[in-house]
Amino acid sequence: MNVNVPQLADTLFERTTNSSWVVVFKALITTHHLMMYGNERFIQYLASRNTLFNLNNFLDKGALQGYDMSTFIRRYSRYLNEKALSYRLVAVDFTKMKRGIDGVMRTMNTEKLIKTLPIIQNQLDALLDFQANPNELTNGVINAAFMLLFKDSIRLFAAYNEGVINLLEKYFDMKKNQCKDALDIYKKFLYRMTKLSEFLKVAEFLTRLFLLQAPSSLLEALEQHLASLEGKKTKELSADNRANTLSNAVSSLSNTGMSFSFSSSRMDEKEKQQALEEEQARLQALKNQHLKEISMQTPSTSPSTQSMGSVNNHTAGMDLFTNTTSPPSTNSMPNLTSDLFDLQPAFVPAVQCTPISTVSNAWGVGCSTCPPDSVLERLGMFFGESLMLFFFLSTYSLTSLLCGCGQSAIVPSSIYCVCVCVCVCVSGGWVLIGIFLHL
Repeated sequence: MNVNVPQLADTLFERTTNSSWVVVFKALITTHHLMMYGNERFIQYLASRNTLFNLNNFLDKGALQGYDMSTFIRRYSRYLNEKALSYRLVAVDFTKMKRGIDGVMRTMNTEKLIKTLPIIQNQLDALLDFQANPNELTNGVINAAFMLLFKDSIRLFAAYNEGVINLLEKYFDMKKNQCKDALDIYKKFLYRMTKLSEFLKVAEFLTRLFLLQAPSSLLEALEQHLASLEGKKTKELSADNRANTLSNAVSSLSNTGMSFSFSSSRMDEKEKQQALEEEQARLQALKNQHLKEISMQTPSTSPSTQSMGSVNNHTAGMDLFTNTTSPPSTNSMPNLTSDLFDLQPAFVPAVQCTPISTVSNAWGVGCSTCPPDSVLERLGMFFGESLMLFFFLSTYSLTSLLCGCGQSAIVPSSIYCVCVCVCVCVSGGWVLIGIFLHL
């Protein structure tokens, strides 16, 4: 089903009004996943809304884990609101911006940098307030949310670290008010590094990241420079000492940033590899399903089908000896052999069997001068002729007997009976001899 971005977002917001913590938590995780991996129009729409997740007072009293899970829902929704608010203020997602020496935060000017870093601080504060311990991560829903928060924390702190490096490099060239704001930002940065290290201890099973703190002498140098701008009497460091301190601090923070960037790139590669493996597994499953459907639709070959195939093959073989020629195909050579045979005159056999009109004898039985075509026809013809002869002799004997008995009373009737029997036996013997000779 195709759903546009506003409709999808409104559906997720509607799900968060449910009284069950399971439904609300899953809706928040889905929203966070779309903000990270979905189209940028989704987070743009969230940033354009007047109200986002209003779950500060959410409490599920009906479920067994309702009280504990409601606490995480309130914290999680606050971070998602801060993430959308950050995009509204700077029109960029800090977790997706370009990093490095020529990145967005390293090349940002002073005024914009001082305004942008507090926004990152607020988003990072909301992320670190999730506060899940290792025992609570055994819950599948909390673990899914924590994994997304962990990935955001790596990318978000990398951008935060690069912004602070850029701020320190420009600190000694700032005005008094800018130095005051920059010093406050740096102090908060040190505090958040401590909180982030505690957050990463919970995620030691995911990765091992080491935060290299800037030397404490850097903070003293920054405070002394601000005091000097305010006209206070302080012990100022020499230019060389200040440059060395600043260089060491930048080097430490750069190593931390490189560690986080490397971890982020590794996570990106793992996610891409996992996505490719899932896609290949899905394609293989679809291929297997398609082959299974084809095998189910194809009927099995029955014996009758095989017999019909053999008959067709036999018919095709007999067609080779017929005079019928198939039309030549466009991709094959012309059939020269058939053309040569077509030029020859029709074959006329030397001995022809011309049928002769049937001659009916006195008994009404027809015969033909042409020899019979098979043994069965020969036997049939022979039996017909033998039966005719048998009936003829029997009739003749009976007729002679009757005539003789009527004309002469001298010849006894027994003699005539013997004659009839002899005729019958002779006729039967003739039949048997004919059968033997024909076989």
